[in-house]
Amino acid sequence: MASVSEPLAPIAPKVGFVSLGCPKALVDSERILTQLRVEGYAIVGGYREADVVVVNTCGFIEAAQQESLDAIGEALTENGKVIVTGCLGKREALIRERHPDVLAITGPHDYESVMRAVHAQFAPPPRNPYMDLIPASGVKLTPRHYAYLKISEGCNHKCSFCIIPKLRGPLVSRPIVEVLREAEALVRDGVKELLVVAQDTSAYGVDIHYAGNHWRGREYRTHMTDLCRALGELGVWVRLHYVYPYPHVSEVIPLMAEGKLLPYLDIPLQHANARILKAMRRPAASEKALQRIREWRRICPDLTIRSTFIVGFPGETEQEFEELLAFIKQAELDRVGCFAYSPVDTADANALPDWVPVEIAEERRRVFMETQAEISARRLRRFRGRELQVLVDSVADGAAVARSFADAPEIDGVVCIADAAKLKPGQFARVRVTGSDHYDLAAIPAA
Repeated sequence: MASVSEPLAPIAPKVGFVSLGCPKALVDSERILTQLRVEGYAIVGGYREADVVVVNTCGFIEAAQQESLDAIGEALTENGKVIVTGCLGKREALIRERHPDVLAITGPHDYESVMRAVHAQFAPPPRNPYMDLIPASGVKLTPRHYAYLKISEGCNHKCSFCIIPKLRGPLVSRPIVEVLREAEALVRDGVKELLVVAQDTSAYGVDIHYAGNHWRGREYRTHMTDLCRALGELGVWVRLHYVYPYPHVSEVIPLMAEGKLLPYLDIPLQHANARILKAMRRPAASEKALQRIREWRRICPDLTIRSTFIVGFPGETEQEFEELLAFIKQAELDRVGCFAYSPVDTADANALPDWVPVEIAEERRRVFMETQAEISARRLRRFRGRELQVLVDSVADGAAVARSFADAPEIDGVVCIADAAKLKPGQFARVRVTGSDHYDLAAIPAA
């Protein structure tokens, strides 16, 4: 009987990867990693074993730029062969000044240039179709049970404190059929929560005049409302992030009340005072925002609203800060982040007069967060004694960490479940809430 020897698998070049920044940048990293795996490269977790390292950078604020420059420096020290991509890549001169030895620099969502830079160092190896298996949804950096679904690139806003349009360009919406195909593939691969992200989710489709297309026998516009209707049919959690409070946002609230979408909105309001909002080049209509929030909660009482704010913006007076505090008390937002204003290189706000001293801005941030903590604690008390569906993220030592509809991963609170040894990560479970604090819930498995 003749023996058949199996040919040795080719040795694949090994690529290390550092991913920094927001969920949109994380999606960029996932797409680059997927292409690397498709072409047969091996992905490794350490600098020393890698043949080359890709660093996906963030360039939004000064602290993020410094973190990215430090990460590039660390990769150069530990490995020596480094390719830089991402938002900070738009500032090549800054990177070259600090790190002249990087191999190549590309901007955000420029996947082809990254691959060309990798090819220049190591050609793709021959592939074995039986060994190089990749999920249909590609390589993911999130746990298997949730994933970010990016629906557009860039932004048309001209906010004075932000340089995202300079880094990522104007709004470019993905065709709705392409987005829905990706969503279906993610669900088939076991994803149970889709987190919809963009620089401005509400503006989805405006750049292509809400072009229509057919999907599964139905006509859908490239529009946030139609996208939400379609995603709501997939039978998984769908969570909306980066939603600007345009009037048509009200169209998705009934879908939340019906259980098609999670009753959760991430709306970056930034401030409440009309003069400050105008200086920020943001919609100056806090009263309209309050009216909409009240109407949304009338339709969907469990609606959770997350937002972010900036205090200490150039020219902000004590009275204007007090107006912001009054707004968050009236709005009773559930989840809130607050930042003391930090100048961003090339941002238009840098030219504004009357800068608030750093120590005053930080004190305002402290007061703001203390005020919001009490609001958050009060809002969470309504869950005590209720049964909730949660999605389990981790289990250890008989306890589980999970999230309810009110909790986005990484940025919001969690549900801490006791007596949870039978639960598994990625599993939906019913729990009874036994307590709450400023940000988290305590629970036990429901009987």
